[in-house]
Amino acid sequence: MGALAATAALVPALLATSACGGPADAAADADHQITLMTWAPADTGAADRPGMTALAEAIGRELNAKGGLAGHQVTILTCNEHNTADGATACARQAVTAHAAAVVGSYSQFGSNFVPALEAAGIPFIGGYGLSTPEFSSPLSYPVNGGTPALLAGSGLQLVEAGCKTVTLIRPDTRAGDTLLGYLAGALKPAKVKLIDLKAPEQSSDYTPIAEKAIGDDRQGNCITNALGPEPTSNLLDPYRRLGPRNTLLASVIGSFQQSVVDSTGGDSGPLGSAYATGWYPPESSHVWDALRATVHGYGDGAVPIDVSDPGVQTTWVAYEVVQQTAARIGAGKPITAKALRNVLDSGESIDTAGATPPLGWGMTSMLASADSPRLVNTSVTYQQVRGGRLTEQQQGFVDVRWVLAGGRPPAQGN
Repeated sequence: MGALAATAALVPALLATSACGGPADAAADADHQITLMTWAPADTGAADRPGMTALAEAIGRELNAKGGLAGHQVTILTCNEHNTADGATACARQAVTAHAAAVVGSYSQFGSNFVPALEAAGIPFIGGYGLSTPEFSSPLSYPVNGGTPALLAGSGLQLVEAGCKTVTLIRPDTRAGDTLLGYLAGALKPAKVKLIDLKAPEQSSDYTPIAEKAIGDDRQGNCITNALGPEPTSNLLDPYRRLGPRNTLLASVIGSFQQSVVDSTGGDSGPLGSAYATGWYPPESSHVWDALRATVHGYGDGAVPIDVSDPGVQTTWVAYEVVQQTAARIGAGKPITAKALRNVLDSGESIDTAGATPPLGWGMTSMLASADSPRLVNTSVTYQQVRGGRLTEQQQGFVDVRWVLAGGRPPAQGN
């Protein structure tokens, strides 16, 4: 899709969501308004994340019903990114044109296309999904999770602890997929676990050859970790179920499967029964998501389902929590501008996300010691496992994978 077509596709979404600011917006002084934007792909197939923009709209309605964002009326703009470079560029241009104070909780693998436009306009990118390198290197990006790097590093460590001797990574045959191998290798290499890279089409009607290669001879110590995304993962699980491996351990990163995929594939009796998962956040059953559930129930309009177990939805929630705390620290009566938000975020002052993540801060002491990903400040993951048909904690609390992401050595036992 070209940029012109992608821009045209924004208009219905813009008209539909600008009402989040309320009818008083037009008459209000500009200093007492704030415009925020959230984008994600929809109607594309494998990459769709419409729940993210639907949640942003619900949050906007709730904020305005309760007095606004630090007393400012909020306009939430949403944009269909179409999972294309042109779509991402068009969304970024829309944010610039609308003088958005921030782009919040958004999903796109085309960071090299949208980040320059936001940087030129001074607009912070808060809580992106973590799919592209610029999200972890741009000085105007404030990621709330460790992106796919942390998930793959965490999955590797989880499988080392499970006793795996060989790990096959099933990942998309895309530019974004090419970046995944190194993080998993960094976790496996110290334990001398063999890594097999298995590229798969991002969309396919038959993943049988991929499943057969991944299972191999189905011996003890063979493990699979998957990073395809929810729709292709569901398609992959059909031949996996038919092949019926008895000894291969199946794992994945959250985002490739989540509770809804476990449910749709048969729960504990399906192919994901006892499967391992690495996530950014506590499982959906955790009380830390009670406020998110309340917002979805009270302010979601029902037009688009909002799956609370979707890590994109959870990331959007955390990102808006960061915005709310940051706005509160700007000071009563002061305009909430892009620069004002950046000044607070750059101070390094810790932000508490009520247990959804460790405390977040983007000061120099929190930065990852990495030339490629210095903005990656949250290097923690969670270990989960399907038990009784539900994703539950396999290990309590957060696991820090910073040493893997920094290309270092594992900490000494007991440290």
